[in-house]
Amino acid sequence: MLAQTGDDLESACARIRPARIEWKLDGARLQVHRLGDDIRAFTRNLADISDRIPEIVEAVRALEVEAIVLDGEAIALGPDERPRPFQETMSRFGSRVNVAELRQAVPLSPFFFDCLHLDGEDLIDQPANRRLEALERRLPAALRVPSAVTDDPAEGQRFLSDALARGHEGVMVKSLAAPYEAGRRGAGWLKVKVAHTLDLVVLAAEWGHGRRSGKLSNLHLGARDPESGGFVMLGKTFKGMTDQMLAWQTERLLKLESRQDGHVVHVHPELVVEIAFDGVQTSTRYPGGVALRFARVKGYREDKRPDKADTIETVRAIHAGGAL
Repeated sequence: MLAQTGDDLESACARIRPARIEWKLDGARLQVHRLGDDIRAFTRNLADISDRIPEIVEAVRALEVEAIVLDGEAIALGPDERPRPFQETMSRFGSRVNVAELRQAVPLSPFFFDCLHLDGEDLIDQPANRRLEALERRLPAALRVPSAVTDDPAEGQRFLSDALARGHEGVMVKSLAAPYEAGRRGAGWLKVKVAHTLDLVVLAAEWGHGRRSGKLSNLHLGARDPESGGFVMLGKTFKGMTDQMLAWQTERLLKLESRQDGHVVHVHPELVVEIAFDGVQTSTRYPGGVALRFARVKGYREDKRPDKADTIETVRAIHAGGAL
């Protein structure tokens, strides 16, 4: 089951009341099936990764159950219990070699949030409160995603603030009455993420295709580097742009053109744009060693000069888990 997107916590709680609110983890989705001593773990695309995550297999084997199907997330946490970069979690899923060494270097923690089968009884069509009762009855708190049940938006906001303070990306708001709608973005689950924003400088743009033919679309984004006096590229985005914005930025960027390189128009770094993003990841593709995840345009900052744009040090601090 997948989640729909909620605009904010208040509107999500207005749609689902009372609601179970859970940490929204930036981990890897995981479903674990156990029948006796046979335990299998699967990714969202049904890849069997049981041999790559022995610590999670061991945790499920220790449960006092004969048969169970669990849905949840696996995530790499640091010594301070804050999430490590998403790529470190995914590195465990991607490697079949040196598993013992990787387990020591990047241990994974499972956080289960649903129980679809328990000891011969299928729960998938049961309401969420019934499935959650089974989950809480058979799993210790350390293996369950932290949650709260409330119909009070203020209490929900406190829970969200705590999740963000711990380094997580938001919350899930779930109906207690909804069945498990496998393969669908059910209305019973809403994800509420609080996006970060940075004010960055446009370094170049690429000519668009299809509906965007004749428009400069894909923006090359740079953070200010106080040491060099220049800008460090962090990635590209063509998301979040209206037709009006595309027309305006095409005209404006062509006036700032410094050179063209095939389909890329390089510009003088004069335009500041506010960019929302979900996180920062390590990248060998860009000179700063980091890149934005899921970057999208919120709007241009015509009130801001490039020398007031956010710095590469700020971006690296976000990557390291520092405060925004």
